[in-house]
Amino acid sequence: MKNRAIYSLIVLTCYSCSSTNLMSLSVLKPAPVSIPANIKTVALVNRSKASSESQTLDAIHKALSLESNDLQQAGAKGSLRGLSDELMKNTRFTEVKPVDRDLRSFGAGIFPTPMLWDSVEKICRESNTDVLFSLELFDTETKLNYSASPTQVNLGVTSLPAIVHAVNMTTFVKTGWRIYDPSTRTILDEYIIGRDVSFSGSGINPAVAASSLIGRKEAVTSVGIQAGEAYADRILPCWIRVSRDYFVSGNENFKTAKRQAQSGNWDGAAQIWLEETKSTDGKLAGRACYNMAIISEINGDLDGAIQWSQKSYVNYKNRLALHYLSILKYRQSQNEILKSQTVASKN
Repeated sequence: MKNRAIYSLIVLTCYSCSSTNLMSLSVLKPAPVSIPANIKTVALVNRSKASSESQTLDAIHKALSLESNDLQQAGAKGSLRGLSDELMKNTRFTEVKPVDRDLRSFGAGIFPTPMLWDSVEKICRESNTDVLFSLELFDTETKLNYSASPTQVNLGVTSLPAIVHAVNMTTFVKTGWRIYDPSTRTILDEYIIGRDVSFSGSGINPAVAASSLIGRKEAVTSVGIQAGEAYADRILPCWIRVSRDYFVSGNENFKTAKRQAQSGNWDGAAQIWLEETKSTDGKLAGRACYNMAIISEINGDLDGAIQWSQKSYVNYKNRLALHYLSILKYRQSQNEILKSQTVASKN
């Protein structure tokens, strides 16, 4: 107990003596996949069915995985629907066309080799679309655990010994995607998404315990929809929260600016920090320059933020500014990608 009290005192002391506070802001993160601005219409195909050459191996794989064709095809349709709906929610594409073609791949849970470009070009030409999104793989693998344990069944005035049967089933759903650009014969993206869905049930006999597994097909379809929606996120920029440290100690002005920032008055804090950049005390001036870089980033001025952080490090040797400078330069490079993605969505 004494050691715990000493530890708590150390943590409290370190916190109260900290020279920085943590704040957060929202930044727009570019999508992992950039689609050329000229691409406006999408063809969507399902290529997850096994070819005739590999159907035997695929059937063995399904048997070992406790799966069926109906389950996997229902999930695959859900994935395509989830992707299509999500793509049409934004203005990036003018049209998304599901194309009904009997396309096949290897199956058996294996991500196949890419489609032939002649086939890709034919699908896009006949559907009058610019790009092809293909579900290349939809696979489910299930693990089943069964157990039985003794219990007592209460019959009011008495109880009888019985056996409780428990069934636990976990299904791993895996989807694989590719984006084909026929105009340049380039694969813009290939990606695999995996998700788990679990079921469990118990009862006084195996039939009652297994009854909870009846809705499994619907659940797998739902997970398939979520996988399609998740894949759409790979081509759409998204907002994320990031954290930043800023200096709150040094003199009374920094303490006042801290209270201004904590109350949400960042402009008021910035006025104080701007004055402190002129301080004859190099340590205070360096901290103030760093904080002005934070304010510049908050206001969306990355160039200004870089200039202030450079001044903090070069003129006053503030090491935190050097780390921050690398973050800002990375954000600047990401913004160049964002510009092309934003232009694509507006055209």
